[in-house]
Amino acid sequence: MKFAHPLWLFGSLAAIVVAMLLVAGGIALVKAVRRFGDEERVVSLLTARSGPRRAAKAVLVVAATALAFVAMARPQYGRGTRLIPATNLDVVIVLDYSKSMYARDIAPSRISRAKAEVARLVRDLPGARFAAVAFAGEPIGFPLTSDGAAIAQFLRQMEPNDMPIGGTAIARALERARELLASDPRTKDHRRVILLITDGEDLEGDPVASARSIGQQGTTIHVVQIGGRTPERIPEVDPTGRVAGWRADDTGQPLLTSLSGDGEKQLVEVAQAAGGTVVRSDRGATGIDVIARDLRQMMRGELAEKVETVYADVYHYPLLAAFLMLLVETFLGQARKRPFIAPSPVRALPARPTRRRRHA
Repeated sequence: MKFAHPLWLFGSLAAIVVAMLLVAGGIALVKAVRRFGDEERVVSLLTARSGPRRAAKAVLVVAATALAFVAMARPQYGRGTRLIPATNLDVVIVLDYSKSMYARDIAPSRISRAKAEVARLVRDLPGARFAAVAFAGEPIGFPLTSDGAAIAQFLRQMEPNDMPIGGTAIARALERARELLASDPRTKDHRRVILLITDGEDLEGDPVASARSIGQQGTTIHVVQIGGRTPERIPEVDPTGRVAGWRADDTGQPLLTSLSGDGEKQLVEVAQAAGGTVVRSDRGATGIDVIARDLRQMMRGELAEKVETVYADVYHYPLLAAFLMLLVETFLGQARKRPFIAPSPVRALPARPTRRRRHA
């Protein structure tokens, strides 16, 4: 037995207030009789004692009030169980393809290691659906699919050199991920997660505002921060994938990549705005495996198939009992009805014989 709205049970305390009012009314009645005259003589003049009936009527009113509030609390009882099917998981992988991802502080490179760990994540989450967004200055999307191998192949065949516009437009990438989720009507019944993997900060848009809007729609954003504040040189990679030297600016100085303090703060705010977490690369690993482990646990626990108890409403029983009590109280008189005694017929007196007067 449970109650759908248990707060209404506190309203049953109103029955105590009603009982106190009725007791106060009875005390006032006794005082009125005493003020009227001698109590024993007044009571002896009564044709019936109304005390027991008055008490019964008071008990009915108090009990009906309490039962009415119990009915408003909607009592329920378990009448059986049902199997809740597993909730599907939709994951959009948003991977940074800026040229700084060629840095080799994570072997063999940031981008190569990220793509390998994303492919492992897809394999470790059977039953989930995936979409992908590859971004630099502009995002390129792959729609939701149950074919995880297709997502891994889409990300594997792309390289930072293939991106038409350079940069790190995180806000545009998040908006593209939101569009991919919104374009599939089944996502509204699924658990939605966006996994952002990047080594830079957005200097163009407002990714925190985008993340906050996405979080308000029930989608979680986890952030994997690759690289840190230590400057790393960026290799020059030719179309065949071989390193052909180091990237340099117009003055010949080597190009370095590092994440500023504002950039780290921005990524933390993106995750917090959408109820997610931030994982930083450490000891030669990207940190994607940490998110993958959490998602696996969620699918086995929170999103797994469950047995749920089915409850039925039984509020009509206390409500009906309260109605019947009030009905009885209405027709219950203050005292017993006096029996009807028919008046005895009045007998006429016999007529006297009249004497005639003699008239002279």
